[in-house]
Amino acid sequence: MEITQNHEYEYGGLCVNGFAMIFFTFILIPLLIVATLLLGGEDNLIWTIPISVLLFIIFILGCVGYFVQEPNEARVMIFFGKYAGTCKKIGYYWVNPFLNRSKLSLRIRNMDIEPIKVNDKVGNPVLIGMVLVWRIKDTYKVVFDLDSKSLGSTGSTINQGALEKFVRIQSDAALREVTGHFAYDQSDANNPDEITLRDGGTTINELLERKINERLAMAGLEVIEARLNYLAYAPEIAAVMLRRQQASAIITAREKIVEGAVSMVEMALERIEKSEIVKLDNEKKAAMVSNLLVVLCTDEPVTPTLNTTSAS
Repeated sequence: MEITQNHEYEYGGLCVNGFAMIFFTFILIPLLIVATLLLGGEDNLIWTIPISVLLFIIFILGCVGYFVQEPNEARVMIFFGKYAGTCKKIGYYWVNPFLNRSKLSLRIRNMDIEPIKVNDKVGNPVLIGMVLVWRIKDTYKVVFDLDSKSLGSTGSTINQGALEKFVRIQSDAALREVTGHFAYDQSDANNPDEITLRDGGTTINELLERKINERLAMAGLEVIEARLNYLAYAPEIAAVMLRRQQASAIITAREKIVEGAVSMVEMALERIEKSEIVKLDNEKKAAMVSNLLVVLCTDEPVTPTLNTTSAS
């Protein structure tokens, strides 16, 4: 029983140098036809005509087996519906004229996925887009497992638009799946190491690339790189989230200011006590701390007030 291989393998059939076949097809065979007609004469028409017709048929068949192949191109050879292998040889060749040669480009391609609206981990609608770098990995799956072939005569080509449409749809699905596992921004104050869409960077891109490859493998396609190139809140919540980010930034800045002010007050008290400039009781220390914190933490310029009275 014949075993059908459902994966790509190298074409091992007849593949002759095209320039050698040019000599055979356009020089040798026409000379044989002329020689047969001249040498046969009218007395040998019984064998002259059949041989000439046979040579003419060979000439016609020889004219349709040529093809030129550039680097990073491939041709899927199909012999009356049966997969005969994939030819990746570079140059000018002649093969069996009855082979259907579906041309494929193995070159790297770039695709810009337009931003789509998705919900992040906490349900916030966000706009997210990405850039894909992809190529064909398995020519057998592209031709026979994916409905992308534009049928025609020998030398038919694959519908590139169908390939791009498949990649776009599957990438869209993978992007929605990955986005649903992460929040746009920090959502848990108790988990400072939480990975978010905004700060995930390499981790998000690697996960996205893996998910897309899992989906494209069925069609013989491969993603080399996938990375986010657009990320923003949806317009309906953008203003609210902007105020939230501004409030968070103000709180963070205040925390830094207070932390620095406390350190400076502590240093001032230590220096005063160490230098014995003045003896301060607890009440005066409290007043000094209050005044210093007001000076260091306020946003407005402070007008100092000098106390010129002294206790009796």
